[in-house]
Amino acid sequence: MPSALITGATAGIGAAFARRLAADGFSLVLVARDEERLTSAAESLRLRYGVEVEVLAADLTSDEGLGRVEARLRQGIDLLVNNAGFGHPGAALDVSVADELRMLKLHCEAVLRLTMAVLPGMRKRDRGAVINVASVAAFFNRGTYSASKAWVVNYSESTAAELAGTRVRVMALCPGFVRTEFHERASMDTSGIPGFLWLSADDVVREAMRDLAVGRRVSVPDLRYKVIVGAGKLVPRSLAALVSQRLGRR
Repeated sequence: MPSALITGATAGIGAAFARRLAADGFSLVLVARDEERLTSAAESLRLRYGVEVEVLAADLTSDEGLGRVEARLRQGIDLLVNNAGFGHPGAALDVSVADELRMLKLHCEAVLRLTMAVLPGMRKRDRGAVINVASVAAFFNRGTYSASKAWVVNYSESTAAELAGTRVRVMALCPGFVRTEFHERASMDTSGIPGFLWLSADDVVREAMRDLAVGRRVSVPDLRYKVIVGAGKLVPRSLAALVSQRLGRR
């Protein structure tokens, strides 16, 4: 039975990955901070899909939490989904340095450390995959969130290139606006986002798994966002940043 470890597994895209992979017959390791929610999610998945589900409560913005997840990954995992993340409300310059550093710890350091923890075993077995959840924001300019997700895309592509010729894959997943708890937790006003731009987490995961299967290094789910990313590369970066800021937040 193949195995998968998913961070940020109790809601949104992480929970959608858990459902999809359980349906595909993966045994799961679910990682999040809230042990009660983890336990509830695990029980639901066991009952519905009949798969083994392990829970690992860990705060990935702490060295202790990262260390425990690294240790679990070194025991052997076939698919790692680095999904945990968060956003800040308001303008970038209004966010404290401490909060910005916490974001970088989760979006960059955690992705790096967990990927490096799992890859040696995958390379030895010559099979396995890592999906690093980034964002369409990676292709636009909007503060530390955008910059951190751009790092995830660059790092994923670079690592995938180094693994060329093996059966180990690394892919950055770059969804647009997805109906999850993400914006609510960040106290973001989403009233200015047009309804047609919203995606479902299950649709995002379905397209991600398809792109992983065909060997894509960057997955941008949904034709609408493929067009947006393509158009963003053609217009001046200052204009793209202005549109992004006005669309994403009031």
